[in-house]
Amino acid sequence: MDEDLSDAHYEALASIRHELRRFLHFSEQAASSSGVTPQQHQALLAIRASGGAMLVGELAERLLLKPHSASEHVDRLVKLGLVRRRTGTSDKRQVPIELTTEGSALLASLSRVHREELRRIRPLLTQLIGTL
Repeated sequence: MDEDLSDAHYEALASIRHELRRFLHFSEQAASSSGVTPQQHQALLAIRASGGAMLVGELAERLLLKPHSASEHVDRLVKLGLVRRRTGTSDKRQVPIELTTEGSALLASLSRVHREELRRIRPLLTQLIGTL
């Protein structure tokens, strides 16, 4: 038996994992209801968080994808009108990806509901983490 972990610790860890999974489910449903996949939502968020533009390789790293998979992912986002490839760089192999006005609006809407949900569950998570 683990002497440094009590039954209460295991209960708290299980509850934290459950609440995190509930939040991920909420996030997946919010993205789907907005017409994008959870991974597309994550891509938009990563691009915005990086200052508004990101290289495909950087996006691949953030999404835990191989670069060619991230490139295909970007192609789908371009077709949806949510991102565009910026041109005019000196190195033609490095093409920054940026949000369109539509992508920014969709992300802002999704981010508002995510912030509300995180604010709702924060007291519970804080309490549970405090018991560890």
